[in-house]
Amino acid sequence: MSAAPQLLVAGGGIGAMAAACAVARAGWQVRVFERTPVFTEVGAGLQLGPNVTRILHAWGQQDALRAVAAYPRRLVVRNAESGAELGELPLGERALQRYGAPYVTVHRADLHALLHALAQTAGEVQIRLGQTLTHFQDDGAAVRVRTGGAGEVEGDALLGADGLLSAVRQQLLADGPPQPVGDLAYRAMLRMDALPTAWHANEVTVWMGTDLHLVHYPVRAGAALNVVAIVRHAAPRVPAAHDDDAVPSGELAHMLGSLGVICAPLRELVDAAAPASLNAQTWRRWVLAARAPVGSAPEMARGRVALLGDAAHPMRPYMAQGAGMAIEDAAELAQSLAMTAVDVPTRLRRYAQARWQRVARVQARSMRNGEIFHARGLVRMGRDASIRLLGERVLDVPWLYSR
Repeated sequence: MSAAPQLLVAGGGIGAMAAACAVARAGWQVRVFERTPVFTEVGAGLQLGPNVTRILHAWGQQDALRAVAAYPRRLVVRNAESGAELGELPLGERALQRYGAPYVTVHRADLHALLHALAQTAGEVQIRLGQTLTHFQDDGAAVRVRTGGAGEVEGDALLGADGLLSAVRQQLLADGPPQPVGDLAYRAMLRMDALPTAWHANEVTVWMGTDLHLVHYPVRAGAALNVVAIVRHAAPRVPAAHDDDAVPSGELAHMLGSLGVICAPLRELVDAAAPASLNAQTWRRWVLAARAPVGSAPEMARGRVALLGDAAHPMRPYMAQGAGMAIEDAAELAQSLAMTAVDVPTRLRRYAQARWQRVARVQARSMRNGEIFHARGLVRMGRDASIRLLGERVLDVPWLYSR
């Protein structure tokens, strides 16, 4: 093995790229094994709170982020049926003043490209595409992995950043697949210049209905609008690996009809987006699945093997923190691996101890938000009244954003 310690990474998504950047900056060599033969543009929008942009800024990515992101001035919550504004959370300058970092919205592919470019300059990083990690062996002194094309590779540590259906997790924990949560998400990426000007507002808008919610916000520096509709659905199957199905126009028409009674402005957006349903590359669907919140540090690291992002703690999307928690993981992992006075297993235990309670809290809060977002009857009435009365106090999350 080389003089510099080596981290082997299963997966090549946002969490894996963030880990490669951070760990290489800490003096490690990093070898990334990604199953797909090429990185693609497929993906949706992401919201990155100050807890995440603070890290990206610390990595020197202010200008690169500003070139591709949107910086919404506020988050607004509306009633999907009446259109009434229930409450708002100022973002923009207010986020900068309160948390020292901005709140941004960005296309997943743009964030991935930013991290990929950073990984190329952060240190010794090798990225091998079309390589699926099939097995690992941790013998205490080193970890060895087998891949579909590179044979056996040895390193000082292995990071499972291979997503919701992580093969590394299954060998490490053997806890079975994630379970469907009963929701389907339909998403579209729409050109802003093709939409009515009323939808050009620089804000995150959440529409809350019964058994559904819809969120939209600008990405690509304002050139596109990301739209996600999440509806209750009896999902009978666990998602396939990298589940991101194109939506047949007939199914999309059914989904749009199932939105039920919605206000005229929201119907205008739906109608403006409907022609895109003929383009299988515009509308996509994925089955939401999750796991129980992380219960202890050994669920995130054992021996010379650690988990990160969705492999460790898949998030329901109701706090918009999936990518954020993966990037936080990466920053913490790098700090732990830089602790040269202790052995690698101890460093990974330190990483897991530092992360598991925080990610479990975000997982639990995301689950609770899903129940609130899709509430019925009296619970829904109480939700709307609380947002009207308390507004910013219930929409802001200081414990999350200030760290």
